[in-house]
Amino acid sequence: MNAPHPAPLPAAAGRPARPARAGTGRPGALASFVRFVVLGGTVGLAASAAVTALATLVPWALANAAVTVASTAAATELHARFTFAGTRSTWRQQMQSAGSAVAAYAVTSAAMAALHACVSAPGVLLAQGVYLSAAALAGLGRFLVLRLVVFAAGRTGPGPRRTPPPTTPPAPAAPAAPVTSAASAASAERPTTHVPRARRSRPGPPLP
Repeated sequence: MNAPHPAPLPAAAGRPARPARAGTGRPGALASFVRFVVLGGTVGLAASAAVTALATLVPWALANAAVTVASTAAATELHARFTFAGTRSTWRQQMQSAGSAVAAYAVTSAAMAALHACVSAPGVLLAQGVYLSAAALAGLGRFLVLRLVVFAAGRTGPGPRRTPPPTTPPAPAAPAAPVTSAASAASAERPTTHVPRARRSRPGPPLP
Protein backbone atom coordinates (compact mmCIF):
# COMPACT_ATOMS: atom_id res chain seq x y z
CA MET A 1 0.00 0.00 0.00
CA ASN A 2 1.49 3.28 -1.08
CA ALA A 3 1.57 6.14 1.49
CA PRO A 4 -0.10 9.40 0.39
CA HIS A 5 2.15 12.22 -0.77
CA PRO A 6 2.56 15.14 1.69
CA ALA A 7 0.72 18.32 0.85
CA PRO A 8 2.85 21.11 -0.75
CA LEU A 9 4.06 23.94 1.48
CA PRO A 10 1.94 27.12 1.27
CA ALA A 11 3.59 30.15 -0.28
CA ALA A 12 4.47 33.09 1.95
CA ALA A 13 1.71 35.64 1.97
CA GLY A 14 2.94 38.98 0.62
CA ARG A 15 6.43 40.38 0.51
CA PRO A 16 8.52 40.91 3.63
CA ALA A 17 8.14 44.36 5.13
CA ARG A 18 11.03 46.75 4.72
CA PRO A 19 12.91 47.55 7.90
CA ALA A 20 12.64 51.08 9.29
CA ARG A 21 15.32 53.46 8.15
CA ALA A 22 17.85 54.11 10.82
CA GLY A 23 18.47 57.69 11.89
CA THR A 24 21.60 59.57 11.05
CA GLY A 25 22.74 59.37 14.70
CA ARG A 26 24.18 62.03 16.99
CA PRO A 27 27.01 64.25 15.77
CA GLY A 28 30.50 63.64 17.10
CA ALA A 29 31.99 65.45 20.07
CA LEU A 30 34.04 67.86 17.92
CA ALA A 31 31.12 68.74 15.64
CA SER A 32 28.87 69.22 18.66
CA PHE A 33 31.40 71.51 20.33
CA VAL A 34 31.78 73.67 17.21
CA ARG A 35 28.01 74.00 16.90
CA PHE A 36 27.75 74.73 20.61
CA VAL A 37 30.25 77.59 20.36
CA VAL A 38 28.75 79.04 17.16
CA LEU A 39 25.12 78.86 18.27
CA GLY A 40 25.89 79.95 21.83
CA GLY A 41 27.96 82.90 20.63
CA THR A 42 25.28 83.97 18.16
CA VAL A 43 22.58 83.85 20.84
CA GLY A 44 24.87 85.71 23.25
CA LEU A 45 25.48 88.56 20.79
CA ALA A 46 21.76 88.81 20.02
CA ALA A 47 20.96 88.83 23.74
CA SER A 48 23.45 91.63 24.39
CA ALA A 49 21.87 93.78 21.70
CA ALA A 50 18.39 92.95 22.99
CA VAL A 51 19.31 93.98 26.56
CA THR A 52 20.68 97.30 25.34
CA ALA A 53 17.52 98.01 23.35
CA LEU A 54 15.12 96.86 26.06
CA ALA A 55 16.92 98.81 28.79
CA THR A 56 15.73 102.05 27.18
CA LEU A 57 12.12 101.08 28.01
CA VAL A 58 12.40 99.22 31.35
CA PRO A 59 14.99 99.12 34.15
CA TRP A 60 18.23 97.38 33.20
CA ALA A 61 17.86 94.61 35.81
CA LEU A 62 14.41 93.69 34.51
CA ALA A 63 15.59 93.83 30.90
CA ASN A 64 18.61 91.65 31.70
CA ALA A 65 16.47 89.05 33.52
CA ALA A 66 13.90 88.84 30.73
CA VAL A 67 16.49 88.57 27.96
CA THR A 68 18.48 86.00 29.95
CA VAL A 69 15.45 83.74 30.31
CA ALA A 70 14.49 84.10 26.64
CA SER A 71 18.04 83.62 25.34
CA THR A 72 18.59 80.55 27.52
CA ALA A 73 15.39 78.93 26.24
CA ALA A 74 16.28 79.79 22.63
CA ALA A 75 19.83 78.45 22.98
CA THR A 76 18.54 75.23 24.56
CA GLU A 77 16.12 74.71 21.68
CA LEU A 78 18.87 75.32 19.11
CA HIS A 79 21.22 72.94 20.89
CA ALA A 80 18.49 70.29 21.02
CA ARG A 81 17.75 70.55 17.30
CA PHE A 82 21.22 71.10 15.81
CA THR A 83 23.97 70.51 18.38
CA PHE A 84 23.09 67.34 20.27
CA ALA A 85 19.85 65.43 19.88
CA GLY A 86 18.30 66.42 16.54
CA THR A 87 14.84 66.69 18.10
CA ARG A 88 12.75 69.29 19.91
CA SER A 89 13.59 70.02 23.54
CA THR A 90 11.38 68.97 26.43
CA TRP A 91 10.49 70.81 29.62
CA ARG A 92 12.89 68.63 31.58
CA GLN A 93 15.73 69.50 29.22
CA GLN A 94 14.85 73.19 29.40
CA MET A 95 14.99 73.12 33.21
CA GLN A 96 18.27 71.21 33.27
CA SER A 97 19.80 73.56 30.71
CA ALA A 98 18.68 76.57 32.75
CA GLY A 99 20.30 75.02 35.81
CA SER A 100 23.58 74.59 33.95
CA ALA A 101 23.41 78.22 32.78
CA VAL A 102 22.89 79.39 36.38
CA ALA A 103 25.86 77.28 37.47
CA ALA A 104 28.03 78.82 34.72
CA TYR A 105 26.96 82.31 35.83
CA ALA A 106 27.86 81.43 39.42
CA VAL A 107 31.33 80.31 38.32
CA THR A 108 32.09 83.58 36.51
CA SER A 109 30.69 85.64 39.38
CA ALA A 110 32.80 83.72 41.92
CA ALA A 111 35.90 84.21 39.76
CA MET A 112 35.40 87.98 39.57
CA ALA A 113 34.66 88.18 43.30
CA ALA A 114 37.88 86.27 44.04
CA LEU A 115 39.81 88.63 41.74
CA HIS A 116 38.56 91.74 43.54
CA ALA A 117 39.27 90.10 46.90
CA CYS A 118 42.87 89.43 45.92
CA VAL A 119 43.55 92.62 43.93
CA SER A 120 42.09 95.90 45.15
CA ALA A 121 42.21 97.63 41.75
CA PRO A 122 42.72 95.09 38.94
CA GLY A 123 43.51 96.43 35.50
CA VAL A 124 41.26 96.00 32.49
CA LEU A 125 43.42 93.31 30.89
CA LEU A 126 43.62 91.30 34.12
CA ALA A 127 39.91 91.55 34.72
CA GLN A 128 39.08 90.56 31.16
CA GLY A 129 41.54 87.67 31.30
CA VAL A 130 40.06 86.29 34.51
CA TYR A 131 36.51 86.72 33.27
CA LEU A 132 37.16 85.10 29.88
CA SER A 133 39.04 82.21 31.49
CA ALA A 134 36.22 81.59 33.94
CA ALA A 135 33.65 81.89 31.14
CA ALA A 136 35.57 79.40 28.97
CA LEU A 137 35.83 76.94 31.86
CA ALA A 138 32.14 77.35 32.69
CA GLY A 139 31.21 76.98 29.01
CA LEU A 140 33.21 73.77 28.70
CA GLY A 141 31.54 72.37 31.80
CA ARG A 142 28.11 73.36 30.48
CA PHE A 143 28.88 71.67 27.17
CA LEU A 144 29.76 68.43 28.94
CA VAL A 145 26.63 68.60 31.09
CA LEU A 146 24.41 69.18 28.06
CA ARG A 147 26.01 66.41 26.01
CA LEU A 148 26.39 63.76 28.71
CA VAL A 149 23.36 64.46 30.90
CA VAL A 150 20.71 66.72 29.37
CA PHE A 151 20.85 65.46 25.78
CA ALA A 152 22.29 62.01 26.42
CA ALA A 153 21.60 59.41 23.71
CA GLY A 154 19.43 57.21 25.93
CA ARG A 155 17.21 60.14 27.04
CA THR A 156 16.21 61.69 23.72
CA GLY A 157 13.42 59.22 23.08
CA PRO A 158 13.23 55.79 21.54
CA GLY A 159 14.99 55.02 18.37
CA PRO A 160 13.46 53.66 15.15
CA ARG A 161 11.57 50.45 15.66
CA ARG A 162 12.66 47.45 13.62
CA THR A 163 10.03 45.38 11.88
CA PRO A 164 10.53 41.67 12.60
CA PRO A 165 10.88 39.45 9.52
CA PRO A 166 7.74 37.54 8.52
CA THR A 167 7.56 33.99 9.77
CA THR A 168 6.62 31.12 7.45
CA PRO A 169 3.57 29.22 8.69
CA PRO A 170 4.29 25.59 9.55
CA ALA A 171 3.48 22.98 6.90
CA PRO A 172 0.34 20.91 7.52
CA ALA A 173 1.06 17.43 8.80
CA ALA A 174 0.57 14.59 6.34
CA PRO A 175 -2.34 12.23 7.17
CA ALA A 176 -1.18 9.17 9.04
CA ALA A 177 -1.30 5.86 7.19
CA PRO A 178 -3.63 3.18 8.62
CA VAL A 179 -1.86 1.01 11.14
CA THR A 180 -1.82 -2.65 10.03
CA SER A 181 0.14 -5.56 11.36
CA ALA A 182 2.85 -7.21 9.30
CA ALA A 183 1.02 -10.50 9.38
CA SER A 184 -2.20 -9.10 7.96
CA ALA A 185 -0.29 -7.25 5.22
CA ALA A 186 1.56 -10.42 4.23
CA SER A 187 -1.60 -12.48 4.23
CA ALA A 188 -3.35 -9.95 2.07
CA GLU A 189 -0.66 -10.12 -0.57
CA ARG A 190 -0.30 -14.00 -0.74
CA PRO A 191 -2.97 -16.02 -2.66
CA THR A 192 -5.00 -18.38 -0.53
CA THR A 193 -5.51 -22.10 -1.56
CA HIS A 194 -8.17 -24.45 -0.21
CA VAL A 195 -6.82 -27.74 1.13
CA PRO A 196 -9.60 -30.38 1.62
CA ARG A 197 -9.59 -32.41 4.81
CA ALA A 198 -9.20 -36.19 4.68
CA ARG A 199 -12.33 -38.01 5.81
CA ARG A 200 -12.00 -40.40 8.71
CA SER A 201 -13.05 -43.99 7.71
CA ARG A 202 -15.45 -45.77 9.96
CA PRO A 203 -14.57 -49.34 11.07
CA GLY A 204 -16.57 -52.12 9.25
CA PRO A 205 -18.00 -55.34 10.70
CA PRO A 206 -15.51 -57.92 12.02
CA LEU A 207 -14.46 -60.58 9.53
CA PRO A 208 -15.41 -64.24 10.30
